[in-house]
Amino acid sequence: MTPQGTLACVGLGMMLGAHVSPRSRSHIEQADVVFALVSDPLVELWVQDMRADTRSLQPYYCEGQSRLTSYKQMVEAMLVEVRAGRRVCGVFYGHPGVFALVPHKAIAGARAEGFEAHMEPGISAEDCLYADLGIDPGTFGCQHYEASQLMFYKRRIDPSAYLILWQVGMAGDRSLARFSTGPAYRRLLVELLAKDYPADHPVIAYEAATLPITAPRMETLRLSDLVEADLRLQTTLVFPPARPMERNQAMLDRVAELDRQAAAQPAINA
Repeated sequence: MTPQGTLACVGLGMMLGAHVSPRSRSHIEQADVVFALVSDPLVELWVQDMRADTRSLQPYYCEGQSRLTSYKQMVEAMLVEVRAGRRVCGVFYGHPGVFALVPHKAIAGARAEGFEAHMEPGISAEDCLYADLGIDPGTFGCQHYEASQLMFYKRRIDPSAYLILWQVGMAGDRSLARFSTGPAYRRLLVELLAKDYPADHPVIAYEAATLPITAPRMETLRLSDLVEADLRLQTTLVFPPARPMERNQAMLDRVAELDRQAAAQPAINA
């Protein structure tokens, strides 16, 4: 009887060797074959030290080819091994479920074919961002958008909360075949954001540290500076609140009335 294949998609976190969980490490070490899509060749070598049969997914990226095509090829490469009855581990930097289509598609595909498949979380760039910048998303609220999605769809921005924009280096890309756009595209993004933020509003360009010997990038710019700024694929933009939160007095009054009713309830029952 052919062994039943399995799939585990695990996260390595952002920093080499420092963020991987014991469960993720165990899946890598016990896998028959490992597929890796990580941020740095050093990280790939580190994974190979844990499991010799580690295959890079990077070659599936091709200049001018839609990333959706590359993602389908990556998913199929993993599922071929699962169908052959092997224990397969997909290794991804950060969290495998955050801004990562391949793990979600691979797990869904494996489950649809009757195979056991699951995801192990990892420390994402978002987690590092909160720690490095000292942000508690519960203080003012926090809204996250992929930069191109914010440009292409009518979304509502609340300037009284934090705004976090991801993949700004590719802002405005419709081809899904490029890994950067440029100042002309970012100018459109800045024009859109200028509807809710003044031109001199501070914006933090953030990049998580990926090696223990490096420091995170935490560069404060102005909104108007973003057009010509050095914004890479891994750069995330953080907009602090631009105005105070506005009290919803009508709702507060209704809650106060419920409080009064609750306080009077014991007397009624007595």
